[in-house]
Amino acid sequence: MTNERPTDIGTVLAGVGPRLRSARTERGVTLAALAEVTGISKSTLSRLESGQRKPSLELLLPIAQAHRVPLEELIGAPETGDPRVRIAPRRVHGRTILPLTRQPGGLQAFKMIIPPEPETKDAPPHEGRTHEGYEWLYVLAGRLRLILAQHDLVLGAGEAAEFDTRLPHWFGSADRNPVEVLSLFGPQGERMHVRARPERR
Repeated sequence: MTNERPTDIGTVLAGVGPRLRSARTERGVTLAALAEVTGISKSTLSRLESGQRKPSLELLLPIAQAHRVPLEELIGAPETGDPRVRIAPRRVHGRTILPLTRQPGGLQAFKMIIPPEPETKDAPPHEGRTHEGYEWLYVLAGRLRLILAQHDLVLGAGEAAEFDTRLPHWFGSADRNPVEVLSLFGPQGERMHVRARPERR
């Protein structure tokens, strides 16, 4: 038991640098801008992100305050005694996206809150996008419009759809109300497998 603690601490400290870089780049903040806000030199911030400088509270606290995130999020320390999940939502093109998985690669889970489309006169048609992967959508609340290749579908709460993302696709609110969606995405084209209950004999 005594040999495990140093290993755990070393693993946590090794992950601080990538978390610092991720927190900064996700917000579109440059090293120079962060240095100006925190009072920490640009070279020190760069060394922290690359793992060449050992993180300390004196350095991490100003960075956490600048990014407006809990210190625990930058450290990645495991929470104990509190079962609540604390994952910061992101805003992408007006949509609120809450990541439900932390590990990179493989299947990713998200909860999305999609606002209604802006009401514009002679609105242009929605352009579908394509990329590698496979996606599974489940509507939690509201009505979702899904345009997939030549199909134009509307899904209500409790309905699901799955598709190869190499097909042109777009989805958003089907009416003047927001829609909440659960998304499972496999970047390498992994399909979602549902295990059925075995039949009684």
